[in-house]
Amino acid sequence: MKDKISKQEAIFYSHKMAQLSKALWKAIEKDWQDWIKPFKLNINEHHILWIAYHLEGSSISEISKYGVMHVSTAFNFSKKLEKRGLLQFSKRENDKRNTYIELTKEGSELLEATLNEYSPEDNSVLRGALPMTEMYGKLPEFLDLSALIKEIYGNEYMEILERSLENIEEKNPVNEEPTDIESYKQQPKSS
Repeated sequence: MKDKISKQEAIFYSHKMAQLSKALWKAIEKDWQDWIKPFKLNINEHHILWIAYHLEGSSISEISKYGVMHVSTAFNFSKKLEKRGLLQFSKRENDKRNTYIELTKEGSELLEATLNEYSPEDNSVLRGALPMTEMYGKLPEFLDLSALIKEIYGNEYMEILERSLENIEEKNPVNEEPTDIESYKQQPKSS
């Protein structure tokens, strides 16, 4: 690698990637928190529900891996979701070592309700990308970023991402009609 890139170039690239990634994450984080706040969910909880929905039953290790979170974070937030009746824990006959989670009916309904309440107008990252659709006729595809993430996290991570995107298209859990979120606003806030 030393023959291909100088230390100064490496520092420049690392700094630029860190600054751009952090700025993008802050916008995504704010948009995500604002979106799910009425449902008394935090980002980790919503992310766990989403992963469990797409994997249709997954181990805590898988939630940790695909949610890019520490296994204790995945477990602790999953337990909070279980207490709310949104997830159920189980062991499998052929695998007593791992703990598995599945969405309950209420968990699926809540996740689908969040998806139905998603408002593209309130998403700053999407709004920021819209001018590119005018120029290129479509949203950015992130080919370079996808290749970079594949190198860091591997093929399996990207396969799960692709499967979740296919599930969104196939299952189409989004109604075009807004969902009544009043019942979720009445639930106690999770911490």
